[in-house]
Amino acid sequence: MSKVLVYEIGSTTTLVNAFADLDTENPRFIGGAQAPTTVAQGDVTLGLRQALEELRTSFPEESFINTRILASSSAAGGLRMTVHGLVEDMTVKAAKEAALGAGANISFLTSGKLRRTDISKITEVNPNIILIAGGVDYGERDTAIYNAELIVALPLKVPVIYAGNCENDEEIKLIFEEAGKGELLRIVENVYPRIDQLNVLPTRKVIQEVFEEHIVHAKGMEKIREIVDSHVVPTPGSVMLATELLASLCADVMTIDVGGATTDVHSVTQGSEEIGRILISPEPLAKRTVEGDLGLFVNHENIIHSFIDKELEKASGLNEEELNYELDHYNSIPERKNAKKLVQALTQKAVITSAHRHAGHLIDLFFSGGKKSAAMGKDLTKIRAIIGTGGALTQLEGGEEILLSIPASNKGDRLLPQEGVRVFLDHWYIMASLGVLSMEHPVSALKLLLESLSLEEDEFCFDDLTDAQSDDTNE
Repeated sequence: MSKVLVYEIGSTTTLVNAFADLDTENPRFIGGAQAPTTVAQGDVTLGLRQALEELRTSFPEESFINTRILASSSAAGGLRMTVHGLVEDMTVKAAKEAALGAGANISFLTSGKLRRTDISKITEVNPNIILIAGGVDYGERDTAIYNAELIVALPLKVPVIYAGNCENDEEIKLIFEEAGKGELLRIVENVYPRIDQLNVLPTRKVIQEVFEEHIVHAKGMEKIREIVDSHVVPTPGSVMLATELLASLCADVMTIDVGGATTDVHSVTQGSEEIGRILISPEPLAKRTVEGDLGLFVNHENIIHSFIDKELEKASGLNEEELNYELDHYNSIPERKNAKKLVQALTQKAVITSAHRHAGHLIDLFFSGGKKSAAMGKDLTKIRAIIGTGGALTQLEGGEEILLSIPASNKGDRLLPQEGVRVFLDHWYIMASLGVLSMEHPVSALKLLLESLSLEEDEFCFDDLTDAQSDDTNE
């Protein structure tokens, strides 16, 4: 009987989810437990052991002796990165897509040659990883070399990834070796090797590897290797892994994760051929966006202020007096009926806003011969399934209805999922854990994820929406 514990080490809370029978055709999700994260105390294992003890108390019939342990982490600031490329719409965008897809939080982003103020900002951010890009292969070389020379001189001992013009590989390597920092450098394939070609997967993989190697150096995380046997993945990156797992079964999947600090959107889709023909710049197959102003706890006031006039009263179904009371007594884990109504309204706002920001849009270009339509950004029009995860969507009522409101919010110019898209909730709230688990047990992870979505395998892979969309296009 194979058992695995997956720890999710968050900034405030540590979760532990237990799985069993992973080497059989009937894997099991035993259950989960949680405890406060103890990074601030200087030892994250204190919280981990507390959560494990709660798990043992909740499931006394289960033995967790010699159980294999995996983990995801957004503690100690998560994966903070700074990204430095050449042209904003080309290499900078490609590098950004690679970093976000790996689960990073991009703290600073620059294009062109670094300035003195940029150098000060990098030092202030104190990133976990620095990513340098710039120039297509056999194209412009000077900017990446210039930036590397400034970055290597910084009083920071952090890993640096170079993913730019391949002609610079040896030069960049020499710069770091001469500075005595050769061990900090990782050179990977160019994220933007040719015009209109993205190559983000090699960089994304290395980012995750570097994070796993160096997360133990973050404050309070030094002892994590004492109890974690293998992978430590950035938590947002693990949600992307789970989304890609579903996409391997049936393409064109989107996940929305509404959290306390951010709302993350993950999509895996090629989009439609029609939009692809008018797309101005390439988009990755798997894309992640992070909306740092759309959290239901840390940033809930930002969402509240985005409502106009009486809009929040209407969305929540509360009168002015009731609404003011709930705003004055706001809690991210609502218990009162009216408090739940307020959080549901804020969740819907976060979902729709984040989906609009993630999606591309149509634009008009004007030439001497007239007007032509074009598209910018990620095409979500072929998305067939939207998955909801995060506490608000999975633990409160109305999660499916919130997700179904995305197509109806389209005013006509956004490349959003269309009417008829199917929606599912991660009822067990284990999607992030299953992303980590999929690295060692992909078949069992997929089966458990479908169970959490209340689906059988043959129910998830469907063609009705595709057929309906084709009919609409033909009309």
